[in-house]
Amino acid sequence: MRNLHPFSTFFLFIFLFLPLLLVLVHSYDGPLYDYTAHTECKLRPEKPLYNGGILKNQALSIQSIGDSSNAIYSPAFLLHNLTARTYYSFSSWVKLGGAVSSVVRASLRMENETYNCIGTVLAKHGCWSFLKGGFFMNLPSNFSILFFQIFDEGDANISIDNASLQPFTEEEWRVNQQLTINSVRKRAVTVHVSDKQGGRLEGALINVKQISKDFAFGSAIAKSIIGNLPYQDWFVKRFNAAVFENELKWYATEPKPGVLNYTTADRMLEFVRANQITARGHNIFWEDPKYTPLWVQNLTGEELKSAVDSRIKGLLSRYKDEFIHWDVSNEMLHFDFYEKSLGANATLHFYKTAHEIDPLATLFMNEFNVVETCSDVKSTVDNYINRLKELKRNGVSMDGIGLEGHFTIPNPPLMRAILDKLATLNLPIWLTEVDISHSLGQETQASYLEVVLREGFSHPAVGGILLWSALDPNGCYQMCLTDANFKNLPTGDVVDKLLKEWKTGDIEARTDNHGSFSFYGFLGEYEVSVKYDNRSAASTFPVSVGDETKHFSIQL
Repeated sequence: MRNLHPFSTFFLFIFLFLPLLLVLVHSYDGPLYDYTAHTECKLRPEKPLYNGGILKNQALSIQSIGDSSNAIYSPAFLLHNLTARTYYSFSSWVKLGGAVSSVVRASLRMENETYNCIGTVLAKHGCWSFLKGGFFMNLPSNFSILFFQIFDEGDANISIDNASLQPFTEEEWRVNQQLTINSVRKRAVTVHVSDKQGGRLEGALINVKQISKDFAFGSAIAKSIIGNLPYQDWFVKRFNAAVFENELKWYATEPKPGVLNYTTADRMLEFVRANQITARGHNIFWEDPKYTPLWVQNLTGEELKSAVDSRIKGLLSRYKDEFIHWDVSNEMLHFDFYEKSLGANATLHFYKTAHEIDPLATLFMNEFNVVETCSDVKSTVDNYINRLKELKRNGVSMDGIGLEGHFTIPNPPLMRAILDKLATLNLPIWLTEVDISHSLGQETQASYLEVVLREGFSHPAVGGILLWSALDPNGCYQMCLTDANFKNLPTGDVVDKLLKEWKTGDIEARTDNHGSFSFYGFLGEYEVSVKYDNRSAASTFPVSVGDETKHFSIQL
């Protein structure tokens, strides 16, 4: 069978298994979330999602945005009676008159609050671009204005067509998450039990236990884990993926020119290997000069070129085949130290060299403020996509989308909409450095962390999630999961709750009159044992991604 795009698989699954899913999530007759997104500019806009939702048949108006001295006139929708505790998914087709291209931002103004950005699009002259975003209403609003502006307040006419605003109650949002989880994170399994002659064994006692998970879920680790058995034990019981917080960065491995020290990274890698943990390589270069070794900052011309070549060849030759990913040129949308110093082709050279040395590693473009917000013009979803496409057009083996995920207050509909647009690229998407700002209290951190993790795990295009919660002697970057004695904080409790929820519980049952037993389980490795009279057998089997029921036979 040919491989299907995750969204195609999702809708096929909904069609085939909808009766079962409705039982699993109780009776549901609300709206199904539409993952449709577009990144190309089209001569004509597509039909509105949800047939327009609550914007159906509603006309645009022209509103004055700002005070009288610097008012900007914007196309806008006047919205009445937005309800509390409701998720709103918004989309629209946008075209510019005047400017060749510019980032257009959608905003929402309510009686006492303004959401400055609920979605962006890089709009163009002469064709229609798709903006997708949304917002969560914590409190009701009797009257709101949803309006559009050029991000830099430049001078251009904005045209809007086929807009949509679809509300989801909290229950509807959660049910849609569960429908997606059931379709892309789980699979139907049938275990057949027979004797050596193939005779069916009815009433055989069968025990099934999930012993590993396919979905990569983990955390950053720091050198403090070396020799720290309580830390190691806490980590290994929970996670199957890791990333080194700082220990592979250039300032850590070569603090002085020619003085290389990989001892710490090697010992951390031994821990990873010993516990069969998947590890990401972070990072080869960091474009932010603040995190570039001081001695490197003082180099120019051929000396700098020689140093970067030595860095990339030395690091990747040493760790070839050890890390599944490499963040090659970290945060290149916000900083450009190497391109300023070495020229516009520096990043291309980094990626091409990395692929030549470690061809089996997936090379990622890792960036912040892509899913966290749309208010950062440097890292809007379209800017991310355009930079990635530019690198690929120039022959770069760019195969992974890295979204750091340093959140303060998450916006779930916006996060999902951005993931939808990125998913159109058909590349692996990972949330690589998830945390919640320490400016919030511990309980609020935990609540928002659960929101982000549920959004990530329930999106069909997300392949893994890593938390940025390495525990150092002085604490964590923004968010810890435990205290210094490895007692869970509220964030750690959230992680444990979700780990339990996203794992198939132990099963004990008896085979039916066909000698079979069926269940619906999360993807991963399973252990099965069977007893019948005085006979017994045990085995393991994988449950991997697939549209059909997984069949496994065991004989006594």
